[in-house]
Amino acid sequence: MRLLENKIVLITGGGRGIGRVIARQFAQDGATVYVNDLQIGDMEEWTVEYSNRYGVKIVPICFDVTDSTSLKTGLISIYKAEGHIDCVVNNAAIIVNQKLGMVTKHLLEKMYDVNVFAVIDMIQIASRLMARTGGGNFVNIASITGVVGSPGQVAYSSTKGAVIAITKSAAKELASLQIRVNAVAPGIIKTERFEELYKANGNTIDNRINRIALGRLGTPQDVANAVTFLASDKASYISGHILGVDGCASI
Repeated sequence: MRLLENKIVLITGGGRGIGRVIARQFAQDGATVYVNDLQIGDMEEWTVEYSNRYGVKIVPICFDVTDSTSLKTGLISIYKAEGHIDCVVNNAAIIVNQKLGMVTKHLLEKMYDVNVFAVIDMIQIASRLMARTGGGNFVNIASITGVVGSPGQVAYSSTKGAVIAITKSAAKELASLQIRVNAVAPGIIKTERFEELYKANGNTIDNRINRIALGRLGTPQDVANAVTFLASDKASYISGHILGVDGCASI
């Protein structure tokens, strides 16, 4: 039996990047996967490919995580179709790097809407549905910057620090309902976004890479492996934990 056989999973912001790799790993591990993003894009193509490859159902589902009504409608549609929701991966996020003196209130509001308020909204609504069927779990995607901070990332770091606090508090509050809440805090992960940042800030990033004890960049697959573990029954006694996927880095 595969690690996540018969599990029903929703991944937000799963249309590309790390989210897509997480979706692929859930499918490989046997889960039924609902992949959320703002637009279908090329999701129909690769979700069909993964469905056929791994023999599972992968369903693109479009809604804006910052729209409470759309979020609730999306969750209820999954619940009605499957009868239960076992795991939600709160992966959707935006990142804008600016020095402290350049951060605007508008930028903060935009980032907090997606990175923080939507996470709380999702946990509030999905936990009610999970409680009806005996429990479930959330895996929130945080960041090592939310643990140790990072120059030029005050806004982003603060949102991920909030995600960490949400994870710990929600884990304690929802434990009586048999709902676990954990987070994965990636370090420097080699994605398309990383390539863009490296072109603009190569020297600074090189200094950070040099402080990675394991001597390499992380990959989206490294993150996906951590997420699927926390979502599985193998982690049934783990809640409120922040799992660093950072190569033993000090950023």
